[in-house]
Amino acid sequence: MFDDLDIFAAVVEHSSLNRASRQLNLSQPALSRKISKLEERLSVALFNRFGKRLELTEVGRLTYTYALEQRQQRSKFLEALSKFREGEPQFVTLGASLTTLQTTLPPLVNAYTEKYPAAELKLITGKTHEIVSSVSEGKCDVGIIASSIQEPGLRCIPLFEDQLRLVVSSHHPLTLPAKLTMDHLARLPMILFSKGTWYRRMTDELFQRCAVEPDVRMEIDSFEAIVRLLPTIKAAALLPKSYLRPELLNGGGLVSLHIKELEQTQRTTCLIYQGSGSLSTAARCLVQVTEEVFLPVHE
Repeated sequence: MFDDLDIFAAVVEHSSLNRASRQLNLSQPALSRKISKLEERLSVALFNRFGKRLELTEVGRLTYTYALEQRQQRSKFLEALSKFREGEPQFVTLGASLTTLQTTLPPLVNAYTEKYPAAELKLITGKTHEIVSSVSEGKCDVGIIASSIQEPGLRCIPLFEDQLRLVVSSHHPLTLPAKLTMDHLARLPMILFSKGTWYRRMTDELFQRCAVEPDVRMEIDSFEAIVRLLPTIKAAALLPKSYLRPELLNGGGLVSLHIKELEQTQRTTCLIYQGSGSLSTAARCLVQVTEEVFLPVHE
């Protein structure tokens, strides 16, 4: 039936059995029989016939629209099939913890889509333990998390080390001391990550160890929002070094400051995926691109 729909569409587009028969390399009587057979199968008349002139009936117009949709779907299917045969990735699901989303995703997605422009990348976000579960259960093909794990059935590949830095406006008083310590953060107006996030737990533990109590003005889990608010409310924040690109700091009038105790916040951002060898072509390609983007720089 689908071949007959293609033939029917060709007749409509050429507005003539004669011209359509030449284009299809069919005799006109054979083409007429195919159209008649299609009408019999559908139990409707597709054309009103006025001598040699054909005019679509209302159901004929409906059938032509359907024929075009089938043509487009078949074209997409054959294109996808061809790429699959050639080994080009088609669809992959990437899971990223919220704390790595803004630091690792932009360069990775850019590199992957540039290398495989036809691939479809679906992103799932969540907390680290949620991404680990999603990869273990096969809901995500690949995951990126801001910690190193040992989970049965999963491979965990370290990508780079990261730690928190103190970030303030370039006009903030803390840019003046020659050496900063955690004591400088006591009663300091600060924007912290929202409670429940990994970064917030880490900073709370750090403050507790150093017996420091900052003046928490806001609690936000968006790096971008924190960066935008710092100059406005004249506050400070602790942000991951990997996020603090030079253009971000310079463009926002911000300064990244080192405090010795912040070295205690170092942690490893890792790539995780199932180690059973069942990765799809798309997932294998994403793993390869991820390693190309991060490992050469940080090894």
